[in-house]
Amino acid sequence: MLAPQVRADTGGQTPGPACGRRRREDHVGFPDLAPEVSEGGATLTRVKITVQVKLTPGADQALALSETLHAVNGAANRVSEAAFERGVPREYELRKHTYADLKAEGLGAQAAQHVIKKTRDAYTTLHANIRAGNLGKPGSKRRVKAESEPVVFRPEAAQPYDGRCLSWQLDAQTVSIWTTAGRVKNLGSACSAEALKMLQEHRQGESDLVERDGVFYPLATCEVAEAEQYEPEGFIGVELGIAHIATTSAGYQAAGRKLNRHRRRQLALRAKLQKKRTTSAERRLRARARKEARHAKSTNHTISERIVTEAERTGRGLVLEDLQGLRSRVRPARRPPPPSNDGLRPRSLSDAPTGRAPFLGLRPARRLPRLQGPAGGCARGLC
Repeated sequence: MLAPQVRADTGGQTPGPACGRRRREDHVGFPDLAPEVSEGGATLTRVKITVQVKLTPGADQALALSETLHAVNGAANRVSEAAFERGVPREYELRKHTYADLKAEGLGAQAAQHVIKKTRDAYTTLHANIRAGNLGKPGSKRRVKAESEPVVFRPEAAQPYDGRCLSWQLDAQTVSIWTTAGRVKNLGSACSAEALKMLQEHRQGESDLVERDGVFYPLATCEVAEAEQYEPEGFIGVELGIAHIATTSAGYQAAGRKLNRHRRRQLALRAKLQKKRTTSAERRLRARARKEARHAKSTNHTISERIVTEAERTGRGLVLEDLQGLRSRVRPARRPPPPSNDGLRPRSLSDAPTGRAPFLGLRPARRLPRLQGPAGGCARGLC
């Protein structure tokens, strides 16, 4: 069963760098803190989260969904080329140049609108990354390549759906969705009881259809009111590192023989497969990369859940190390240590506790690290 995925507040950071040939990542809006609203005299912040649901289609239904994603992303590539040739005009102007062609190809009215909108959004993200310097300095090879080619969409990239293209029957746990082969009704879905309750009470706006390894997931956006913040009776400092993923001032250390053995084994397996340089080895490396990413995400979630739960139980707040710009603040070692983790990066973990904390009335603070070592800095309460 799949539970809601709560993502951390971006904290006003600039967008991350594009990956690969600027192929667009899954079209999922980053959950963030929405504008504050007043309810009964009190000011509350609404938190946006993403709920993932697994579809259970038959063979014909799965084929229709796959062909739909390939069709809309092929159309998005053509819209992207038109936008690049015309200097990326505004969405309304781009619609005048491409909407009729999309309709002639057999796309529905709403699907054509969403194809144009997601293409324009992709260029907005690209330009934000360029302005933020995430693609390098002016004249760098990566930045020149990004600016000289149109954005390319993967054949299985996600597609946004609004309420007219995707409707939910939550009591029966089925969905009705538009495809290029016609409307697919009574399409089964599966999710946890917690995710189902979240959808019933808080679902709003569009949903995104994502395909991962032949499995289809609609990602629904939910808006939940943040819990009222309380005055903490002290703080728990959290230090992040490599040897010890997380060390708290309460005495908890997120490291052990089992985790370290797993990390060493994954490193050895990657090195063994990389030496082969065969097609099958590359295929296994891609599969292993996805497996390691899932393991890292699960481990980060488990660690952050324990830390946040401890802070809530004892009525204390959280203080995390601020790792923004860490590379520019420290002197590089003469001989860098070998990689010892499998995606369990301190920065990834530092964002994890901020996901669930707003629902418990917590707002973690960040401080610059002051001491090095497994039991220094925030772990000693010096943040």
